[in-house]
Amino acid sequence: MSGSNVVTAIIFPLTIVFLPLPENGAMGIGLCRTEHMFFSPERLPIVRRWIFHTECLDDLDHIKHFQRSDFKDLFVAMNGKDVTIRLLDPPLHEFLPRPEQVHERVAEECGFGTDVKRMLARIDSMHEENPMLGLRGCRLGIVKPEFTQMQVEAIISAAADFMEESPEAKPHPRIMIPLIGSISEYKNQALIIKSEAERIRSERGIDVPYEIGTMIEVPRAALISDKIASLVDETDGKPLCTFFSYGTNDLTQMTMGISRDDSNGFIPKYLDLGIMLDDPFQTIDEEGVGKLVQHSAALGKSVNPTMSLSVCGEHGGDPKSIAFFDKVGLNYVSCSPYRVPVARLAAAQIRVQTRMAKAKEEEEKRTDSVQPKQTTIGNVESMSRVIVQ
Repeated sequence: MSGSNVVTAIIFPLTIVFLPLPENGAMGIGLCRTEHMFFSPERLPIVRRWIFHTECLDDLDHIKHFQRSDFKDLFVAMNGKDVTIRLLDPPLHEFLPRPEQVHERVAEECGFGTDVKRMLARIDSMHEENPMLGLRGCRLGIVKPEFTQMQVEAIISAAADFMEESPEAKPHPRIMIPLIGSISEYKNQALIIKSEAERIRSERGIDVPYEIGTMIEVPRAALISDKIASLVDETDGKPLCTFFSYGTNDLTQMTMGISRDDSNGFIPKYLDLGIMLDDPFQTIDEEGVGKLVQHSAALGKSVNPTMSLSVCGEHGGDPKSIAFFDKVGLNYVSCSPYRVPVARLAAAQIRVQTRMAKAKEEEEKRTDSVQPKQTTIGNVESMSRVIVQ
């Protein structure tokens, strides 16, 4: 399904979730990338027109309608399961044509008539030297709040449509704010989301359930996680953040100062020389990035013990990383489909190891509390049953 190529693996406490295939034991979607809904040939020109002419609300309305349809399909397919939807994250240049691709037909599609030069000048004016650290994520929603409002309206309306049509409908959207680095950024977007969601719920007269949370991918956000988790809506005193999802791809890039896209030029050599023991984009860097995750998780839980903590990215399908995430108290991981079997096996191994360790500890306590006596076959059999169970 468009926009849902990343799936969830909820494995802590070792409950497995994978999607989109039900036979994989899925219990939800951990990362729906809404931008993937924009790249089809019939949709991309509409998105481009809005980028170039943001004052044109007709194009924004068109985007809302096809997103609403996609989200409804998602909720129907995932009925009763969590669907975590990340608001638009990538920089806008990813949707624009390269200069050599601009000709009269493209200019006309994008609202410039046949004025190719004017369109090229507009593209040039939007150029960013480092777009991945530029106008993207929550920054786009703050600069252009109408886009956040549009996406939230599409999400909540889609859920309401489903609930209106079927008495069996149980959609559960979780709206995730990307790339926050400050409390003010998060609060700005969270209040817009809540206001829009509550407006739709009131107008439709349907009690659509939803959650608001954030992707922790900027180191500063990890360091102030308790303050983010403690934010409340002053009008009703209710929490504004109920979940964190650690975007370990970007968190690794920003913490280690390494571009994931360009790391292949030196990381293989680093591995050969023993400078690195693992590729940090495949296996979590426990001493650095992992410490930030652990610290953030502890801060979040200290404020809200029921806070949902997860991770998404390549690390979500790596056995060594999964073991680390379990150790620091995360609730689930999200991984890509081809990594599902590996993640499930890792989860099962952790469950077995945990049970065996617990059984051994309990047996040692019982042994210490009674007078030592000769071991019998019956005692051995009893211990064996404890370990297996």
